[in-house]
Amino acid sequence: MAKVAIVGVVGRTNAGKSTLVNRLVGEKVSIVSPVEQTTRNTVRGIVADPRGQLVLLDTPGLHKAVGTLGTLLNRMARRSAAGTDVTCVVFDASQEPQLEDVGWMQRVAKEAPEKVVFVLNKADAKPFFSTMFRDAWNEASSAGGAPSAAKPVWVECCALSDEGAKGVMDALFGFAEEGEPLFPEDVVTDYPRKLAIADTIREKFLAKLHQELPHELGVRVKDIAESGGRWTVAVDVLVNRPSQKPIVIGRSAQTIKWARKAAEKDLSETFGVKVMLELWVKVEPGWMKNPKILAEMGYMGAVI
Repeated sequence: MAKVAIVGVVGRTNAGKSTLVNRLVGEKVSIVSPVEQTTRNTVRGIVADPRGQLVLLDTPGLHKAVGTLGTLLNRMARRSAAGTDVTCVVFDASQEPQLEDVGWMQRVAKEAPEKVVFVLNKADAKPFFSTMFRDAWNEASSAGGAPSAAKPVWVECCALSDEGAKGVMDALFGFAEEGEPLFPEDVVTDYPRKLAIADTIREKFLAKLHQELPHELGVRVKDIAESGGRWTVAVDVLVNRPSQKPIVIGRSAQTIKWARKAAEKDLSETFGVKVMLELWVKVEPGWMKNPKILAEMGYMGAVI
């Protein structure tokens, strides 16, 4: 019988979790950007392998929370680590251990799950702080006096390459147990369609806007009209202040046109239909604190 495991992929923001999940799945199921807090929902990526099936829960990165949205993202990250078969903590080892890295180590040391993989990502970087992370774990695991019962498996990898991620796959299947597959073989994600579309659009804006207003930019899919092999999708692009609207639109509407075309191309390839986007930039002061809007975006456990 094949092996199966549900894996919570956690860690601080921008550690490379989404890149690793995409690499293991073999297809893009999570958006990737150098901007922190790119992933805002828990995305399930399904790995099909001759050994069996892994269900990877790609979570928002743990960070210093600011406001309602930041608090919700941190809560989502912590909850996703609970109730899984394997906890996979991803560290960006191209930097010295940060406060959030130590926080995950302390959580693992306290809760002592039986199946834990510590991934030291970005192993191609120079310098690479492998020793400092291991020392930080030794300190965290013995902070209470008695050594923690948790015994993580350490893997050094570069999530940008198939060979670099092979060790992670082997470690995860090492913890998997025999069981029936949870999803059909041809399914790579069960992520809700509206959220997948919104994420793709937001990824394109992040690529253009970089650090200008990434955390104050929201994407809400209002409606998907299907007609044969064509989808027409009505989308609100939300900003907090009137001064941000022209930034998102761009001079002569170049930014929003580029984002629309780039997103349409990706979405058409992903869903196998012609996707046409209707993007409307709207000023919604305080949208990041509005429970109804956050629920519509899937941040409060609902997709409307």
